[in-house]
Amino acid sequence: MSVISVGARSALMVQSLVQMRAQLDDLNRQLGTGQKSTTYAGLGLDRGMSVTLNARLSAISGYSDTITMVGTRLDLAQTTLSRMATITQNTKAAVSKSTFDPDSLGQTTAQKTAMASLSEFLSLLNTQVGDRYMFSGSATDAPSVDTLDHILNGDGGKAGLKDVIAQRQQADLGADGLGRLVLSAPTARSVAVAEDAANSPFGFKLSGISSSIAGATVSGPSGSPAAVSLDLGSANAVAGDTVRVAFTLPDGTSENVTLTATTANPPGANQFTIGATPDDTAANIKAALTASVGKLAATALTAASAIAAGNDFFNTDATHPPQRIDPPYATATALRDGTPADTVAWYTGEDGSGPARATATAAIDQSISVSYGTRANEEGIRYALQNLAVAAVTTYSASDPDAAAKNTAMQQRLLANLDTPPGVQSIQTIQSELAGAQASLKAASTRHQQTAATLQGLQEQITGVSNEEVGSQILALQTRLSASLQTTAKLYQLSLVNFL
Repeated sequence: MSVISVGARSALMVQSLVQMRAQLDDLNRQLGTGQKSTTYAGLGLDRGMSVTLNARLSAISGYSDTITMVGTRLDLAQTTLSRMATITQNTKAAVSKSTFDPDSLGQTTAQKTAMASLSEFLSLLNTQVGDRYMFSGSATDAPSVDTLDHILNGDGGKAGLKDVIAQRQQADLGADGLGRLVLSAPTARSVAVAEDAANSPFGFKLSGISSSIAGATVSGPSGSPAAVSLDLGSANAVAGDTVRVAFTLPDGTSENVTLTATTANPPGANQFTIGATPDDTAANIKAALTASVGKLAATALTAASAIAAGNDFFNTDATHPPQRIDPPYATATALRDGTPADTVAWYTGEDGSGPARATATAAIDQSISVSYGTRANEEGIRYALQNLAVAAVTTYSASDPDAAAKNTAMQQRLLANLDTPPGVQSIQTIQSELAGAQASLKAASTRHQQTAATLQGLQEQITGVSNEEVGSQILALQTRLSASLQTTAKLYQLSLVNFL
């Protein structure tokens, strides 16, 4: 008969006690942490599923962080754009209510309001989120716009807006102040009006002529350069007859000069005196037309020229540089491309040819990205900016008899432009596009929250434990461990002496 040694049996008992103790420690850990295991191996067959769930939850967390970051940027962008729109409308209201009250510097209250608005508008365009300039396209580390002083007054040898406006007005008015028109009398009984150069972008452009004088003949616009004419023939005007010449101005607006026949001598504004003969009447029409064209040039054309110059200076992008004029300005017949050496670049951000929104994109789900980039030279922003700038820099001379009428002509154009004409992108359009991105963020965030909750529930089933079940296991193990310890203690008390 074989006998198992007491030492071998004791070793087995001790090993069993150590294992139960380790199991008790693990159960206590599970109870404290709520986790089944500290390693994937301890999860058994579910370890692959657990790895997959953790990877998906990690991706969702990354997308959620991106959504939070982009959402913050978009919220600030919307706030900034809303303020820009408010500034534009407040300036429009100031212009609409303004009276002609120039100060010692030649600026009205509305223009001083426009200057303050322009300064704030430019500051908003240089808004940063952290270290990122919002309106610089993909050049997030570069300011979006140059300084107010450089934009208006130039920088060294580089022309600013004031220079561009002054030069353009000389080109549009011409040396004689008649808007680059030539008035002549081809015959003793006719009057002709012609543009001074073919295909020139400057001055008045003839768009029509009409007359109510019975027997008179009108023609044009025709020819190159374009011309219109009025021939009285054997007819003479009677009081109330009219001659009307229509023009298109550099900013795209339309104006006309309408002359009314009168027997008064001298005639009033926009009137011509009926002469004793058709020859005399034709001469009077030419004189009255010259005076009225000069008046229109000094008022409406001057205002339209400033608006056009604002577009020449601000309407720039990667393929369209600012437009300049070479001297002598009064006889210039073409615009040229400005260069970085001779013209201030008001926009200093990224100026690529792609869409502005595409300059900043973010992945918010496995197959969904949002585009939320903005540039300060987008049409909606740029158009508001250039009109604020033109309003801000206009001045009036106290000695100018046409100053009030010039101010009225400018007001009319600013009111239309600050209200964003049809076909021109508005700030609200940009906001709508960004709102689409915000809606995508919100939808993705809701979807991620729901998905994460589901995945976390599945993960909890795999890696988590039931506190009640663990507690009962601990209690059972403690009972077994206590009994084993007691048995082991008694076994260690056995000896041959006690047995005998």
